[in-house]
Parts: sequence; structure tokens; C-alpha cells
Amino acid sequence: MKTPIISIFTIATLLLASSCSKSFLDENNKSNPTQESYFQNGSQAETFVNGIYTNLRSNTSGDGLSYGESPWINLELLVGHATTNSQSNFNLGVINHTTGTENPGFYSYWQGFYEGIANANVAIERIPQIDMEEEQKSNLMGQAHFLRAYYYFFLTRLFGDIPLVTTPVDPLVDEELRPSRSSQEAIYELIVSDLTAAEASSLPEVERTGRVSKGAVKSLLANVYLTMAGYPLNKGAEYYRLAADKAAEITSQGDALYPLFSNLDFLHDRPNKNMGEFILQVQYLGGVAENNITQMIIPYNSSISPHGDEYGALVPRPAFVNTYEEGDKRSAERGFFFTSSPRAKGGSGTITFPPALYKYWLEASSGVNGDLTPDINFTLIRMPEVYLIHAEAENEANGGPTAAAYESLNKVRERAGLQPLSGLNQDQFREAVWRERYHELCYENKAYFDIQRTRKAYDLTNNRFVDLIGFRNESGTTWTEKYLLLPIPQRELQANPNLAPNNPGW
Repeated sequence: MKTPIISIFTIATLLLASSCSKSFLDENNKSNPTQESYFQNGSQAETFVNGIYTNLRSNTSGDGLSYGESPWINLELLVGHATTNSQSNFNLGVINHTTGTENPGFYSYWQGFYEGIANANVAIERIPQIDMEEEQKSNLMGQAHFLRAYYYFFLTRLFGDIPLVTTPVDPLVDEELRPSRSSQEAIYELIVSDLTAAEASSLPEVERTGRVSKGAVKSLLANVYLTMAGYPLNKGAEYYRLAADKAAEITSQGDALYPLFSNLDFLHDRPNKNMGEFILQVQYLGGVAENNITQMIIPYNSSISPHGDEYGALVPRPAFVNTYEEGDKRSAERGFFFTSSPRAKGGSGTITFPPALYKYWLEASSGVNGDLTPDINFTLIRMPEVYLIHAEAENEANGGPTAAAYESLNKVRERAGLQPLSGLNQDQFREAVWRERYHELCYENKAYFDIQRTRKAYDLTNNRFVDLIGFRNESGTTWTEKYLLLPIPQRELQANPNLAPNNPGW
């Protein structure tokens, strides 16, 4: 039973599978060197750091997943704003809040992101010892610190108190194989430290190859501060101020750094990967690293694509689509959703269906001659989120909305074709921002984390925000304290007794 935990905490081998972008897609070292023999020059260090990105793909894939299961879909189904047509009992368990500690999607996050942390730890320890150009060294260290911070930020929000491992693990030292859990406070201290180090590095302000930039660092740090201000740390006004100020470093240069797309189609086509408002995406490319995101959101067996599997794994609830304001471009046909498409199999004509998620639909897959290459990027950070972080934090830090807060909120509304808001009090503005987050960032793995930090649920029927615990959501599931955190995977508890006890209710 030691194998699972060892696979996570003793990743001392080099995971050199390439991260995908136009500039570093094809790097793939076939050798099997040791750490001591490998870290000899800048080229080797760069290849190793590229490999740390590969674990970002744990968002969309993982071992033991089938029948339309995927980690990112698990997080969306927990919220209650989507359902599924897939055959997965795991997906149904997540919707009904009856899933168990063996959920493969939950484990994919734990395993994949701890592997990323392990490799970041190797990079952070080894790269400073290399005789190489200092600017390149600083850049690579910045990437490694950011990626470790990203992985820890995701994991501590999902699992709460988790092992804090910051150096390569010695497989011969038993205590290092079985680390105990550290407090979320300690995890956040490392996250802030890592992002501060990354911000001070020689990373470029903007990066269009899929790698990390200072824009990504500042955006993530603003999100971290916003999260720390709310539950469970409840650090309040001081951290809302930190979040607002950090986000403002990006929003003040918004169009110059990350201009919002004029066409919502650009959010899910190939030519605009890593462009425009995209700050950081998980990289995919046909024939090198592919995914099944498009297949997951295609209506179940609808025959609108040549794909053999059309899972219908994530189906937006009409009640959610109906919460958009009249005239919102995002809820219009082929904005963020669509209800018809040409038949691709078994005849001709047009297939109609309930609202499906057009936001992740690769239009090139449509029709009889559709492209079967599933390589849409998965977005982690984009500019509208930063505007909304800034707006929310400004409102909280100042006891009400400022002109700057309105400017950021209305920037997102303007692109959606909506009228600017004004004259709101603090509570009204807060809920306006939350509503905008749900509408703009829907199904991008933001809603579950918003629920955690605000302890509020979006009541779709009444288009309002209510206390989370005890709320019966649109799936007919009543929220309890148990689902504020996911369980430590059972196989990890069996391999490492120091992780016990599991999270409350599990």
C-alpha cells in the first residue's frame, strides 16, 4: 500500500514530458538521467521546468476516469448549476453529494498536483547551483515558484490542511515518505512567499507561449489575497486591500496587457490560444497532447460531431442560463451556450437540444467533415476574472464601491452588451460582482471556490444569494459542512496514517 504515497512524495525522477505551446511543445528528453547528472546547464534546467507544466493537465484528465468523468467536471457538478447525461456513477454521486473517498477525479487532483509540487521542489533546489545566465536562471526560478504556488493553492482549497513539502523527498527516510498535514495558514504563507519570489524574478510582463508571466503571478496573488480575506481564514479588510491593489496593477493596464476579445468565439478556437485576455491556459496540441473537453460537453449521443463518444458529461441547467439579463451576449445562441448544430452522423439537417456549453465547443469539430483532434486549451486565468477580483476587493476594502470598482465591473458588463451599473450600496455591489462572476466565469472551476470563501449559494430560482449551509440547490441536494472540503483520498490514508483523520464528515 506504499506505492500511491511514494508516487507522490518521492518524485525524484525527471518528469520531462513536454508542456504544450508553439515554442516548447516538442521538447521530450528520452533519457533517464539522475538529478546529479542532469542539472548541468541552462538548457537542461529549462527542459525540466517545462515538464512541471504537464501536471496542470490533471484538471482535465487522470487515471481511472471513464464514462464522461473528469476532475474539472466534478467541481462543477458539486455546485448544482449543471447536471450530467453520462453513465458515470461517480458524476451522479458528486451531484447528489453522496460520493465517497475513492472518487477518481478527486484523486487526480491530489496525485497530479503533488507530482507537480515534487518537481517544482527539485527545480527550486537544483537550478540555483547551475552555472548559467542569471536572467534565464531568474526566469526559470520564477516559473517554478509560480507553479508550486498554483498547485498548493488549488490543493489547500480542495482538501484543507495538507502536507507541506518544500524540498525533494529522500525515499530512504521514512518520515519524509509519510508527512503529516500542515495548517491552511502555513500553506498560504508558502503560496504568498512563492508568488512574491516569482514576481521579483525576470519573468516577462506578458507571455504568449503558454508559460508563466508576471501578469499571471500578479493575477494569482490577487486571487490568493481575495481568498484569504474570506472563509476559512477570514483575514478581512487588510487582505481585501492587498487583493485590490495587486489586481489594480493589471487592471490599470488592462487593454495594453490583456485586451478582452471582441468576439466570444475567440475563447474556444485554435488561432487565439494564449492570446488576448488569456493570462494562463493549460496547453494542448493535436498529435502531442490532447484532451476530451469538447467530447465532454457535447450533448449525449447527439450526432453533432464525428467523435465516437459524445458524453454529455456536463449539461448546464436551464435555470442557470435563465439568470442572465435580457440582451446579455453570453446567454445568446452561440455566446456561452448553444441549442442546435448540424448533424454529423446518420443523415443531414440540424439537431436541436437543451442548452449545451458552447464555451468549450471546438467549432472545427462540427459537421460531417468535423475535425477529430481534441486539443482545445483549458483556461486557468483570464482578464475578466482579474477585473472582478479588483471590483469585489475594492468594494470590501472601502466599505462600498469606488469609481475604480465600478470601472472594473462595468468593463466586463460592457463586453457582454449590458448597461453599466451605478448607485449601488456595498451589499448590492457585492452581489452584482458575485452574479457577474457566475455569469462570466461559468464552468471554469471558479464557482465551487466562490462558495467556499463566501459561504453563499447562488439561488437560481430567485436570482439571489443565500446562506450556503442548509440551502437545497437546483440538483435537489442540500448543502452541508461536509462538502466545504473534499476528502483526502482513501488510498493516501491507507498509505500514510499521518494524514488521518480525514476531513469532517468523511
